[in-house]
Amino acid sequence: YVIKVIAQTIQLLYTMLKIDQPSYILLQNPPGLPSIAVAWIACLFWRSKLIIDWHNYGYTIMSMNLGRNHLLVQIAKWYEKLFGRLSDYNLCVTNAMKEDLWVNCNIKAVTMYDKPASYFKETPLELQHRLYMKLYFLLRLCSPYSENPAERSAFTEVDEKNGHVIKTRGRPALLISSTSWTASVYLSILNSFLSSPDYEQYINEGIKLPSLVCVITGKGPLKDYYNGLINKLHFKHIQICTPWLEAEDYPLLLGSADLGVCLHKSSSGLDLPMKVVDMFGCSLPVCAVYFECLHELVKHDENGLIFRDSNELAEQLKMLFLGFPTLEGKLHNFRKNLRASKQLRWDESWDQTVLPLFGQNE
Repeated sequence: YVIKVIAQTIQLLYTMLKIDQPSYILLQNPPGLPSIAVAWIACLFWRSKLIIDWHNYGYTIMSMNLGRNHLLVQIAKWYEKLFGRLSDYNLCVTNAMKEDLWVNCNIKAVTMYDKPASYFKETPLELQHRLYMKLYFLLRLCSPYSENPAERSAFTEVDEKNGHVIKTRGRPALLISSTSWTASVYLSILNSFLSSPDYEQYINEGIKLPSLVCVITGKGPLKDYYNGLINKLHFKHIQICTPWLEAEDYPLLLGSADLGVCLHKSSSGLDLPMKVVDMFGCSLPVCAVYFECLHELVKHDENGLIFRDSNELAEQLKMLFLGFPTLEGKLHNFRKNLRASKQLRWDESWDQTVLPLFGQNE
């Protein structure tokens, strides 16, 4: 590990000293070891200003594998605090992190919330239909009852009278989640939910709930393990797919879904899940697992719901999908609130929050 850090330091410093003289060096942290120190040295050489964009703390991510009291974690914590204080300006992603940086590190930061890129938006029905047809062989989402599979998916179909795309009557609900499939606490929630019969039992008891198609995207070391668990399940009303989507298809699928589920838990409790930001950009309501500062993004019972365990998630799905797709009570209200919020996009937020920092220096 030490050899790796030394090699990266030399390589990064060599690269940075070769570039044209910059006025500013903007560094995202984490990863900050060794990049914060290297960027600071480069700023001394170039007489540039150093801006650190705090998305989380590197030492808290290390602690997930090594434990909070491990020597390397303590060194990384000391390092981030020391070199973080040497920056000229600081950005962070939550007010909770802004307060923590000031109280524990004596670092003054400006909060700039992550915002979705402009291509995260609701997907028109025609595009949805084309996407489902494209993903047919991957997700098996084509309706088995159609004589012409190109005309009908599980969610959409082409109207024979006018050729327009419409939503399929009695369609399943499309639920989407995204994970890096790494060893952490939140995967235990996924494990509990996948092995839980609650939603199936509700349907078997006669409650008017739709079938669920759950698409869990992403890559990671535990994906094969969880795929093995999924393959052993024998749900009648739940279909689970775990594809790796092409970059252009992911926002289209978010913009086509009925509900997003977020299993992200922050290592520091101070950052927010970008996946939810993207979902909100698509006006997609979210059920998200609780952690300390999540309320800065997910407003419970306004643009989504916050749950603490798999049982609570099952109850929320039951409440949201009751009578779906004919009745979309809370789900419809959440989507309506997201549409009405007219949230800033990333470039607009940058112009409002960050550009004034540069102006101070001019």
